[in-house]
Amino acid sequence: MAQQTIMIALMLADLERAEELLSAISEERDMVVSDAADQADVVVTDGLPRDAVTPHVVWGGEATGQANARAMLAEGVGVSVVVAAIRLVAAGYRMERDNPSGRASDEPTSGGHYHLSAREREVLALLAEGAPNKIIARRLGISVHTAKFHVAAVVSKLGAANRTEAIGIAMREGLVLI
Repeated sequence: MAQQTIMIALMLADLERAEELLSAISEERDMVVSDAADQADVVVTDGLPRDAVTPHVVWGGEATGQANARAMLAEGVGVSVVVAAIRLVAAGYRMERDNPSGRASDEPTSGGHYHLSAREREVLALLAEGAPNKIIARRLGISVHTAKFHVAAVVSKLGAANRTEAIGIAMREGLVLI
């Protein structure tokens, strides 16, 4: 299977950090820095997102509320974290610095309103790990029947046809991070 190249546009005002990140990206086989920001798969910025479409990794900037700001990283994180965030964002995931656990909050980060209970969020996290109902039941100390009930509720609340689609929706919406 051929590996796809991730095209990255760097829009960093801090030239020292830009050089450090450029050096780290040059060591990655599947990443290339693009001069054409409109052709980039991911934009890395320390300011506001430059467009409303391209997924952005915001490194130290403030872009809360911007739908295309898919990764919000603190200014002090290292370049290895930024490179990992680029990979995740390119794959369609979302990261937030206010939610380091990767667990979902009560409010979705984008799109629709998903009102999942705390238990349903736990079940969703286990689903994202690939756990079958039996393992979900064991890990949460509930019966398999109750686990099935919670899985069905999560699938229904996310508007999915099955558990696999539910995981995809949850990952796209930032409800779970892997």
